[in-house]
Amino acid sequence: MTAPSSSFKEEGRGGGGGGRSSSGTLGYRRVPLRRLFRAGSVACGVQFGWALQLSLLTPYVQELGIPHAWSSLVWLCGPVSGMVVQPLVGHLSDRCASPWGRRRPFIAGGALAIALAVVTIGYSSDIGSVLGDSSTARLRPRAITVFVLGFWLLDVANNLIQGPCRALLADFTGKDPRRAHRANAYYSMFMAVGNILGFATGSYSLWFKILPFTLTTACGINCANLKSAFLLGVVILALTTCMTLTAADEAPLNVSNHVVENYGQVAFDEEESPDPSFCELLGSLRYLSQPMLLIMLVTGLMWLGWFPFLLFDTDWMGREVYKGVPSGSDAVHNYYYVGVRMGAFGLLLNSVVLGLSSLVVERVCRKWGTALVLGISNLIMSFCFWIMLLISFIVSKMQFHDPGIPPKGIVVAALGIFSLLGLPLAITYSVPYAMISTHTESLEIGQGLAMGILNLSVVIPQMIVSLLSGPWDQLLGGGNSPSLFVGSAAAFASGVIAILYLPQFTAEKSRGQP
Repeated sequence: MTAPSSSFKEEGRGGGGGGRSSSGTLGYRRVPLRRLFRAGSVACGVQFGWALQLSLLTPYVQELGIPHAWSSLVWLCGPVSGMVVQPLVGHLSDRCASPWGRRRPFIAGGALAIALAVVTIGYSSDIGSVLGDSSTARLRPRAITVFVLGFWLLDVANNLIQGPCRALLADFTGKDPRRAHRANAYYSMFMAVGNILGFATGSYSLWFKILPFTLTTACGINCANLKSAFLLGVVILALTTCMTLTAADEAPLNVSNHVVENYGQVAFDEEESPDPSFCELLGSLRYLSQPMLLIMLVTGLMWLGWFPFLLFDTDWMGREVYKGVPSGSDAVHNYYYVGVRMGAFGLLLNSVVLGLSSLVVERVCRKWGTALVLGISNLIMSFCFWIMLLISFIVSKMQFHDPGIPPKGIVVAALGIFSLLGLPLAITYSVPYAMISTHTESLEIGQGLAMGILNLSVVIPQMIVSLLSGPWDQLLGGGNSPSLFVGSAAAFASGVIAILYLPQFTAEKSRGQP
């Protein structure tokens, strides 16, 4: 395999001036900030579904009969699909010759697939009942099968849409690091808005009364609330997708003439295959520069810290703070779901902090440096996970005065940690993507492929957590504390590496800006 500079070469000389665009992006004219703001709005619709997925689906799969020790395996589909889909879709969107533009066809297709997936998940119990499941059985295999199929489709669709969305923002900002940070901060802010709406929806327990048709013999109150929330998510996704698709003109790629009207010119090496295989795309990792590899290492350790929390946050609240069990007697079952809803409320507070923090990320990074900000945020994340472990230990030694009702101080402390975690989450959602988008020019690859490659640093840790966290937790007592311990250690390592080694590369990049 030849170096990617020969197979992914792009040139640009439109917009504000001529010359070669070694970052792999087309020479787009300067896009106003208000249109960059709209371009990131689809993150709200996508994240609304993610918020419901993160807060409700781990408890729901246990209600269908999957044991806690194996519930994390359901989440394996996300990183597996992300590892394959995002790099390929990113590269295909770099070369897409649709008259509608390079990124927008993938964004629209991903939105349609998400809508189909969430409807499938919401109606999995009903479909399972039609196929022969008993609504009173503890284990409902047909509903589980339908649920897992919908879950896989949802994660494939999420990966289909997210890479092109990030690449679209990178196209519109070019090599300007300040605008790249601002565009990704807008995207992060819309993710926060989607989280707030999604977690608020997930914490509300009376959706089955507002949409009574969702309550059936096969789908009880908790299931009907989940189904209603996902139907609402389809509406929000449709609105935000339309806002993104109409935010700014995207130039079509004219492959036959190698001309992009009004923007630039793209040259392809005729001796190279225009659509390399996934293995060839992975092979391009060997050509990554040292700064990009370091950014990927920091990002990978960071997500090894985040994913145990995102996977088990509401389960932790229901199981270890409220001492409930999803498949136990009616009493402990109710305790568990009171805790789950309180966890969803905590994630709503988390998202408020995430949104507010996103508004100042670009300014703080400009003042303190992106590497230092990234490192400190990861150390804060590690500290928060240690506090969660301490809360679990304290509660395990306590006897509640009222069963299922923990002391207010414990609940307030848990909600405070959930809220504080919104600060490092805002950094996670914006800074690595802004950093990687301004380090691609030396490789001469497109922004779509660059975002897909960075996504490997997200999905590989997710695969590790999905495969090992359930058995690891079960081996050490059946709770979520062992996974949180691993997450805290990984976040601490990521913070130290970012503070000690990343500043020299960001400084060199800053000095090299024209």
